[in-house]
Amino acid sequence: MEFEKTACDISFREKARIISHDYLMCCEYIAGFDSSKYLFTKMLFSRLVGTSQVLEDFLDFHGAKNNTDWYFYRELCAAVRHLSLGGYSQTHISNRLIFYSLKETDEFEKQGTAALYFLRRSLMKLAPVILGEARRLNIPMPNERFTMADFPGVATGELLEYDIHDTDTDQQKKKIVKIASEFLSISQNFDQLGFYEPFAMDEILKIVPDKINEVEIRRFEMLVHNLQSSFDTYVIHGGYLFGNRKLKELRGHFSVVFHLLQLIGRLLHFYERHLSKAGYKNIYKKVQERLAALVDTETLLDRTINYGLYYVCHFLNTGKELAQEILNENIERSSIRVGIPVKLGFHSRPSLLVAKIVQYYGGQVELCVGSDRFDASSVLDIQWAGGKIHKENITEVVFEGDARALGDIEILAGVNYGEDTMGKGVPLPKELQYLR
Repeated sequence: MEFEKTACDISFREKARIISHDYLMCCEYIAGFDSSKYLFTKMLFSRLVGTSQVLEDFLDFHGAKNNTDWYFYRELCAAVRHLSLGGYSQTHISNRLIFYSLKETDEFEKQGTAALYFLRRSLMKLAPVILGEARRLNIPMPNERFTMADFPGVATGELLEYDIHDTDTDQQKKKIVKIASEFLSISQNFDQLGFYEPFAMDEILKIVPDKINEVEIRRFEMLVHNLQSSFDTYVIHGGYLFGNRKLKELRGHFSVVFHLLQLIGRLLHFYERHLSKAGYKNIYKKVQERLAALVDTETLLDRTINYGLYYVCHFLNTGKELAQEILNENIERSSIRVGIPVKLGFHSRPSLLVAKIVQYYGGQVELCVGSDRFDASSVLDIQWAGGKIHKENITEVVFEGDARALGDIEILAGVNYGEDTMGKGVPLPKELQYLR
């Protein structure tokens, strides 16, 4: 209790000085830069994130969002935090790109560098304004100064000896199948948000934030993060340089997507919370205008959508073929013999349900009719098979491939593929509720 009393006896202004100290040291260091090509290391971004977050929490606790004197200082702090988080993610991508085994990355690297320079320029514009605002609030400037030696980069010319080897096991195969399937599912679900060519600014303003927003991006970020965590926990514990190349290439795809989603989420948060909705109070509008003069809104949105989102879509799409290949190499294969849909055969409904099951799991499944094989993930292929079945008066067929999908196809066949003999739909078993 004595400690709590002593801590609380420190005045707000004295605590503001203490908590602002390292934050303002970072700002003084950045204010001395004369080019956006100046070295912003991950360590510098990390220090900016940490010091600004503690200061922002302190100011929020004391009501700075509702105080005209301190509100701008608080908003500048939030700007530094989110831009630095974005800068950290982009720097991580730039540092690790050589290990991701991605193809044709020259343009991606160029666009990423442009995004990073924008974030650096914005922080360089913010720094002297923050220092000026601190002086206005009578917060003393630190006596110490940071130097380049305080913020080294993470890379050296040395590499530790590789003496822990990744080994494939049967247990790993189940996890690999699950991860590859989830990657394909995320790719398919992201298509509703995605696009594959740059947008003009008027088009961007139509989709942000109505269609593309922080909440939606963070949902996908969590899905991809879970995917990466499962991979690193259950499949490959080591780094990028050795081991199963296909698996490490797949990890490269969802790793770069994850860090791009982190970047997009931070920039969208900053735009939605601090640049686009000022609120009805005059002070909020004035501060928004001052921030927009320091952090160019159009450039921020362009880098968010035409760089970040564009390449998320690109790498999810280019990773599909690899994920499919890995999936088919590791699935448990089997075969089943089932009857055809009674009375009407493989017309639209049963063909669609079978194809949906196969697409849900992502592994290869073939419908075998005599010596002919048809792709069971394709409604059209199944209907082509249905024509042969009807013509030759066949009553049973064989499905071969992904054992997971075959189990559900067998359940579906047990309820006459979801319809009665008149072709009307019937309720599906609970195991197949995902087909709704």
